[in-house]
Parts: sequence; C-alpha cells; structure tokens
Amino acid sequence: MSKAIGMVEYKTVSAGVAGADHMIKTAEVAVLEAQTVCPGKYIVLISGDLSAVNAAVESARTQFSEKVIDSFILGNPHESIFSALYGASDIENAKALGTLETFSAASIIVAADVAAKTAQVELIELRVARGMCGKSYMMLTGDIAAVESAIEKAKNAVGEGGMYLDSSVIANPDAALWRSIL
Repeated sequence: MSKAIGMVEYKTVSAGVAGADHMIKTAEVAVLEAQTVCPGKYIVLISGDLSAVNAAVESARTQFSEKVIDSFILGNPHESIFSALYGASDIENAKALGTLETFSAASIIVAADVAAKTAQVELIELRVARGMCGKSYMMLTGDIAAVESAIEKAKNAVGEGGMYLDSSVIANPDAALWRSIL
C-alpha cells in the first residue's frame, strides 16, 4: 500500500459536494481540496493509501457517473506536483519554458506527473481551472531537450482521453517573460 492522490471533477457543485461526502464515507482518505472551479464545476482532490484512493474515486465515479467530467488516480505522485499546485515552487535556474494546456482540471495533474517523471524538469505552476473557464495549464522548466521530452510525453498521456488543448516550448525565454512568470 503506497501513498496516492486522486481527483474527481464534477459538472455541478451539488454533485461535487455529494461526491466528496461519498468518497470520504467509502474509504479512509483525506480531502486535500474540495471546491468550486470555473465555470461552476467542482473538484475533489483526495489522498491516502492507493487502495483507499482507488476505492473512493471508483465508487464516486460509479455513483455520480452522469455528473463526472474527468478523474484520475495516481500512485506515488511526483512530489513537485504539490508545490506547483499551491504556487510555492522555488525555481533557481530557469532555462527553457514548457507550457501545456488541457480541457479539464484532473488531466493537468496527470500531465504534470507524467512530465515530472519523464525528464529532469521543474514544475513551475499548475493552474487548475481557476479563472480559465474550466481549462487548466502547467508550466515547467529545464534543459530544452528535457522540456521537449516532458511536454511531448504529457501531451500524449492526456491526449488519449481527449483532454489535450495546446502546448508550446520556448528554448530561451526573454528575461522579462521570466520575471512575469516567476
């Protein structure tokens, strides 16, 4: 049994609140986030042992299947996801810049996990559907080859579910751009 995180993204607030309650009652999980995101969707991010997270997410997906937009379960998520999610990443040596955008909140966390585990990159930010009309994005940095590899692998991972929207890689961003991002 390993530590894991999972998320269910709902079409409505009422389904999300009921889904959160259902997940908590299904298995021993901790709620990391349960809140409204644009445009009136609701996300529930949980953590716990992999078996508990799996049981909670799968049960909620089944119970509220008509209201679910997207979901994921990640065993052993990359540790940099949490600082990027909460805007606490400390980037010392910014190099190339990779950006990837998705149609859902859940898919961007999966993309970030894939990217961080693919190559030597640092996650800068994960913007999860806030102020984005339900879309989400991530930014990361590293050597150009690592950033290209990480973005491509993440793009393929979320593209399978139809959630990929767009991405870019800038080899050498201008210092003014870095100041606005960091």
